[in-house]
Amino acid sequence: MKSGVKIIEPVGILDGTKGETFRQQVYEALDQGADTILIDLKDVTFVDSSGLGILVAVLKRARTVQKKMYICSVNDQVRMLFELSSMDRVFEVFHDRAEFEHKMVEAANA
Repeated sequence: MKSGVKIIEPVGILDGTKGETFRQQVYEALDQGADTILIDLKDVTFVDSSGLGILVAVLKRARTVQKKMYICSVNDQVRMLFELSSMDRVFEVFHDRAEFEHKMVEAANA
């Protein structure tokens, strides 16, 4: 996989409490020079409105510093939340990490 990609894998519920730790992880990765952040939600069981707000905040931060952020492996609850809030149009979401890696290889070879 392309260097400069940092994968962050939150676990459990992504809400206001756990979200702060998650936010710090993403900000640290950006500060350490990651070009791309992949948020792998395979082990996240639930995202509430605070968690969604934190995802939006870290995406804005990534864009501010001209980096990319992607999401993969969302469960049905998270997918429904993204669709109901129209966040599926804001975030680029991949089915799984393999699809993300394939897309990155294609982009590198283009």
